[in-house]
Amino acid sequence: MPILNRIADFHPEMTAWRRDLHMHPELALQEHRTSQVVQDHLRSFGVDEVHAGLAGTGVVGVIRGRGPGGSIGLRADMDALPILEETGAAWASQTPGVMHACGHDGHTTMLLGAAKYLAETRNFDGTVHFIFQPAEEGLGGGRVMVEEGLFERFPMSQVYGLHNWPSLPEGEFYWREGPVMAAVADVTIGITGRGAHGAYPQDGIDPVVVSAAIVQALQSIVARNVAAIDQAVLTIGSIQGGSAFNIIPERVTMRGTARWFNPAVGDQLEQGVRRLAGSIAEGFGAKAEVKFVRTYPATVNEPEATQRARHAAESVQGVARVREMAQPSMGGEDFSFGVSDFAGVKGLANAVGWRYQ
Repeated sequence: MPILNRIADFHPEMTAWRRDLHMHPELALQEHRTSQVVQDHLRSFGVDEVHAGLAGTGVVGVIRGRGPGGSIGLRADMDALPILEETGAAWASQTPGVMHACGHDGHTTMLLGAAKYLAETRNFDGTVHFIFQPAEEGLGGGRVMVEEGLFERFPMSQVYGLHNWPSLPEGEFYWREGPVMAAVADVTIGITGRGAHGAYPQDGIDPVVVSAAIVQALQSIVARNVAAIDQAVLTIGSIQGGSAFNIIPERVTMRGTARWFNPAVGDQLEQGVRRLAGSIAEGFGAKAEVKFVRTYPATVNEPEATQRARHAAESVQGVARVREMAQPSMGGEDFSFGVSDFAGVKGLANAVGWRYQ
């Protein structure tokens, strides 16, 4: 198809963009270089407007088509993760301890490619807003952009996004109406006991033992409190306390994540964590402080917009390579902050014709 042929012409250029972004990753709300690179590219493409500063480092480019019409948004996230890259690639991260391990460099590059093509051809009516969003990884940059007036400054009826998905076959798109990615909460449980020498445990209240009892009991919330037909996850990923092999510490901190789709299930998870942590700690003579911070709501795809995205993908890749997701993902996404108030779609797909090189 012509669109693929034309985009293929600047595919090597896009590869260079992606490698440059990958070599210079930046953490959430620190994407200053990335933001400037995006702005420079957009201006070089001849987009009509380039706006910077939403959520600190966010960028919005505006391209108007050949005639009047509606307005939509296309969104990509820009931030990296605090991970040490050990790929050995020639374009590996040059920032120690920071890596584009979630593919946001690819997302940014794909959206830049779309902006380059549409600025050149303008073979559409209406307006397209290109949303380059910071801080998807845990700090809710999407929410901040919305709160700072994204949709008031750039009115749009629908917003579209996608996510690379390396475990799926290359060149296939996946779509799903309704819930597609889970709501997320950060769970922190601070357990305070009484420190003692490890040889005299009777003189203390061991928060390590308390934490072991709590982490086991928490598994019963999903297994025995949440209905089997509902989806939920509760995972403790970190238990930290103590600094010596022979000392019982005074305090242990447990950290984890909770995921759900039905808001009532989120309430069940929070109530269960608070109930079990508090009562188990009390039973040992310790105290538990629970923080259940809901960070991202569930991403729920609006049906009409989802089908439009599906048909667009089918026109490029063919019906056989555009598939419905069998189940939603328990991963979270702050694209949900835009979708919760505006018709939108979050398509999960391997990018057509794009390989991480």
